[in-house]
Amino acid sequence: MNPSLKGLGEFLRIVGRLKRLPRTGWLESRIEDPESVADHSFRTTVLAMILADLEKLDVEKVIRMALLHDLAEAEIGDLTPETKKGMREEYARVEREAFRRILGELPERLAEEYIELIKEYKDALTPEAKLVSEADKAEMLLQALDYEDVGVEHSRLRRFWETDLEDPLLEELLRLEKQKKKGSCIKS
Repeated sequence: MNPSLKGLGEFLRIVGRLKRLPRTGWLESRIEDPESVADHSFRTTVLAMILADLEKLDVEKVIRMALLHDLAEAEIGDLTPETKKGMREEYARVEREAFRRILGELPERLAEEYIELIKEYKDALTPEAKLVSEADKAEMLLQALDYEDVGVEHSRLRRFWETDLEDPLLEELLRLEKQKKKGSCIKS
């Protein structure tokens, strides 16, 4: 057997949990059939990839970071920012350990490389890490718009709209999407 495949099956089973893990914030807002963490991670990655291309950043690094950014949730669950706030240090430790356990299924070289990418993302000092963080927040706001499009009242999503974006391109994207929504409401 190829040694690099040894833990790959188990790793992929763990990653697969994200497809069945609903986003907690949407559940708390009483959204029926909310998106999964995997749904969120996919659109975050696509958005981050496009922005990295537009901003001439390291696209491969951005894609890898975006794909990995919520991986620990397969083990520890999806916690809202409000929940994490009260246990910042403890959560950071538990999340680090979860990343290490999950990535420990992969060949050591890959695990170390991915752990470094996750650390870079969490430190949020590089342009790539900042972009992925912003794409993560912007995707959530786009999802809130999607829920409003299918009839969820704006008031149920108010807490999500309190999220601030710093990336000018993403701010503009959200502004345009909100305008489209208002325009389609007027036409109806």
